[in-house]
Amino acid sequence: MKGSQRLFKQAQLVTPGGVNSPVRAFRAVGGTPLFLQRGKGAIVWDVDGASYVDYVGSWGPLIAGHAHPDVVRAVERAAAKGLSFGAPTEAEVEMAELLCKLIPSIEQVRLVSSGTEATMSAIRLARGFTNRSKIVKFEGCYHGHADALLVKAGSGGLTLGQPSSAGVPPETIQHTIVLDYNDETGLQRSFETGGADIAAVIVEPVAGNMNLVAPRTGFLQALRALCTRYGALLIFDEVMTGFRVGSGGAQALYGIEPDLTTLGKVIGGGMPVGAFGGRRDVMQVLAPLGPVYQAGTLSGNPVALAAGLATLKLTQAPRFYDDLTAATRLVCERLTAAAHASGIAFCAQNVGGMFGVYFRDTPPQSFAQVMQCNAATFSAFFHAMLAEGVYLAPSAYEAGFVSSAHGPEEIEKTAAAAARAFASLKDGR
Repeated sequence: MKGSQRLFKQAQLVTPGGVNSPVRAFRAVGGTPLFLQRGKGAIVWDVDGASYVDYVGSWGPLIAGHAHPDVVRAVERAAAKGLSFGAPTEAEVEMAELLCKLIPSIEQVRLVSSGTEATMSAIRLARGFTNRSKIVKFEGCYHGHADALLVKAGSGGLTLGQPSSAGVPPETIQHTIVLDYNDETGLQRSFETGGADIAAVIVEPVAGNMNLVAPRTGFLQALRALCTRYGALLIFDEVMTGFRVGSGGAQALYGIEPDLTTLGKVIGGGMPVGAFGGRRDVMQVLAPLGPVYQAGTLSGNPVALAAGLATLKLTQAPRFYDDLTAATRLVCERLTAAAHASGIAFCAQNVGGMFGVYFRDTPPQSFAQVMQCNAATFSAFFHAMLAEGVYLAPSAYEAGFVSSAHGPEEIEKTAAAAARAFASLKDGR
């Protein structure tokens, strides 16, 4: 029995489903999840010593690749001074100043420990600031596992065929309005009928939790205009896109200024860090200044912040995002060429260092179109690529990620693997 099989069997005895986050379980694609042992650059190794070109990247944070020397050194220096204090540290100030500098819409920021914590807190803050109850989200967008946001969500819930969740009382979500992503008409109608009661609209500016779905031209602009007109706050959930699609996140890429922004993933460099921030007048409604309570014992953990600061500094190198975007685009082009050479309906697209692959002729623009993709064919493709030494997200409903460590050698290996994988799909093997 291979190491991953043995460990998975052990894990299922002591952990629900054998995993600590549902999408890791391979339920959507079948088979045994890989138990990974180490990573370096763009490569990971499993417990049996097999290596893979990694396009999961810890689900986005590892924009500079695994175990980057600068990040490892920063973590070692911070850990040697102490793992946690529960008191303010200089690293918290440095991170807050850097985030405010890089994302102009953020005038003040509060550090937390996860993306879920950031979005949950931003929603509470928006309700407290506006004294309104209703929030708007979009089908297929995932904003963490807080009760009010687990309505027609993406990510793991979508992968398991349950885009909502048991255990969430109906009264908890009675104030959550769910609309179609990229549907300006539905958005307009919702505000016209109940805009005075809407505290906030929360959106992934580039959806990444129902695979990658890019915003249509004008959609984000319509969000901004309607929120301004009706006095609602616009929350950009940039947990995934923040510092992944560009230095200023998706809001800089599309020229939109939200009222609040949630961050995670890249700002922790692979360690648990989240943040939410925005307009000063909104942020100052938070305790200890105002009546909206939010707290976290390990918020601003100095070791995690060391990893995040080192990672963010790497991304500020000249041409970092130009090169990352070009590499990601090349991955998409090589995958598409390999599919078309085998006569398979397939397309791919990227926004910055994120990409999506779809077994359909054109990239989807909504949750409904995502669900038209051939998930069974994706599962076969996933396992064919895994056998060739390429590790993709184990779900047809998750975005992929390229790091600055993915060079010509890794991309060429991916292209060659894809050619063989698509050929095997065509032959029915």
